[in-house]
Amino acid sequence: MNFSIRNAVKEDMGAVLALIQELAEFEKDPNAVEVTQEDLINDGFGENKLFHCFVAENQGDIVGIALVYPRYSTWKGPVLHLEDLIVTEKMRGSGLGSALLDEVVKYGHSLGVRRISWEVLDWNEPAITFYEKKGAKVLRDWDVAQLNEKGIKNYIENIN
Repeated sequence: MNFSIRNAVKEDMGAVLALIQELAEFEKDPNAVEVTQEDLINDGFGENKLFHCFVAENQGDIVGIALVYPRYSTWKGPVLHLEDLIVTEKMRGSGLGSALLDEVVKYGHSLGVRRISWEVLDWNEPAITFYEKKGAKVLRDWDVAQLNEKGIKNYIENIN
């Protein structure tokens, strides 16, 4: 299959959102997506750009994305976080995931980051195998901690 990878533009955000929704369904949480197309446009292309996105196209359709943003490690320094690498189901196994990850690593290298990090669900063995074959170290002894919007609100209300 023929595909190309490029930097996303505002007009891609509808297709990007559709892929985010496809990922949520794959991860068995279809109602979890709260971000809107407008959010993606404002957050990715506004004055204070919060992320960088690569899109993969096949015959004019966006069939994959890699969305990254900067972080900072107190141990390592500058880090690039890969929030999501999504390949639509019909394109899995085509080499598209590798090509997107290649772009992320080249981008991180160009920024001079000292680490590129991301999370992968513990039951997603195909993704874990893919990342390990690429040389990634999957840290199985770490758990992800989060406060959602309600958790943040409750936390703030209970300070004092």
